[in-house]
Parts: sequence; C-alpha cells; structure tokens
Amino acid sequence: MIAVMRKNTTNARAAAKEETHERIVSVAARAIRRSGYDGTGVADIMKEAGLTHGGFYSHFASREALLAEAAGRACAESAAAVAEVVAGVPSEDSLEAMVRAYLSKEHLAQIEAGCPLAALGSETARQAPEVRRVTTRHIKAMVDLAARQSPDWGQPAAHERALVTVATMVGGLLLARAVDDPALSDSLREAAIKHLLSTSA
Repeated sequence: MIAVMRKNTTNARAAAKEETHERIVSVAARAIRRSGYDGTGVADIMKEAGLTHGGFYSHFASREALLAEAAGRACAESAAAVAEVVAGVPSEDSLEAMVRAYLSKEHLAQIEAGCPLAALGSETARQAPEVRRVTTRHIKAMVDLAARQSPDWGQPAAHERALVTVATMVGGLLLARAVDDPALSDSLREAAIKHLLSTSA
C-alpha cells in the first residue's frame, strides 16, 4: 500500500513538473516572437508563466536550451497552422491558399502567434547552434510542404520553386511588418502574393 502511494505521488509530481515545463515553453514561444530572442529574459518568462525565477534551472540547463525549445514550439505551431490551411482546400487550390493565408492581414497582425521565421529571421543567425538547428529543420519542412503542393512534386523544378515561394513569403511578411506605412505594407504583401501565384500558374 505504501509503495502504491509513493508511486502515485511520484507520478503526480512528474505530471505537475511536465505541465509546468510545457507552460514555460508555451509562454516563451509567444515571447520570442513578440519581443525577439534578445528581448526575451528568463525572469520575464517565468513571471508571465506565474512562476519564480529560481525554478527555471529545474526545467532547463540554460537560457539557450529554453530558447531552442521555445523556437521548436513556435515552429511546430506555425507548421500545424499551414498544414491545416492546405488540408482544408482541394489539392489544386492548396498552394494559393497557403500563400494567401501566410501573407494575409491576419497573419501580419499575429506576431506572437504567427510564423517564427518572419518574426525572428534576422536574429537567428546570431543565436546558439541549437536554436539555428531548430530553425533550419523548420525551413526545410516549409520548403517540402510548398513543394508537395506542385503537380511535379519530386522534380528539381518543384523544389526550386518551393525555395523561392518560402523565401518570398517570409521576406514579404517580414518587410510588411517592418514598415510604418500601412499602404506600403499592403503593397508588399499583395505584390508577393501576385508574383507567387503568377509563377505557380
């Protein structure tokens, strides 16, 4: 009986720790997109998660480890959102739906919940190797997803078009967010959409 109680207590503690860990990562995934890697401090993340700063090292070996995990979570959320868009339309319309959703006004406004490539791309080159590794995997997955929407998927031309598609989407969104002129922001998004859809036709 005592052994069963100890096991239950241990399981409950492990579950609580895992839940807390997930909460920290979720908060950090939003924070890095909102404030950037350099603008995201451990103390601020822990406070937003409703925890004390002192508990951080029971979950992560370093700030870089947290940032890598947060980047992974942000990438996973972004990939799931794009996959949902693609799955919700007929295959012949999937690339257009993907491009329009990515370069939409809604995505433009959703910095802390949107694609981490557009939110963090310019900062990533200066981050720790584990953060860059996560980002590289996400870029490869995005390129593969874009390529799979082509009728000639598997051919070199489809892969090359997918590289251009992803680069144009991310760059277009990044620049549209960077400017303080709403009309220019709209023009950047719309020009990127027009270019990508005309080249995919």
